[in-house]
Amino acid sequence: MGPYSLGVMAEGRYVFVSGMAAYDAAVGKITRGSIGEQTRLTLKNIEGVLKAAGASKADVVSCRVYLSNLTPENFQAMNEVYADFFGETKPARATVGVQLLGFDVEIECVAVLPPG
Repeated sequence: MGPYSLGVMAEGRYVFVSGMAAYDAAVGKITRGSIGEQTRLTLKNIEGVLKAAGASKADVVSCRVYLSNLTPENFQAMNEVYADFFGETKPARATVGVQLLGFDVEIECVAVLPPG
């Protein structure tokens, strides 16, 4: 969708996943649902990039979450889906309010593959 990679491997261990949004490959466009729905699809897209790089959500060490309208309600809706997705894995995270174009949630992350 732009002049960037969805994910980049560095030094064979680090996976940098670009900011992902609620892109639905089945319909070929960004979907605008609730914050929870957008977060769920965004994390599913991240999981696909991680898998392609040989990583999993358990390997994620850091995330940045961008919300177009950072309110307590939107934060809670995103946070519930995020917590369910990562489970016991708890990457470092920052959440910021930003202006996004055509979607409400964007998430980027860094994963580190175990040696070997």
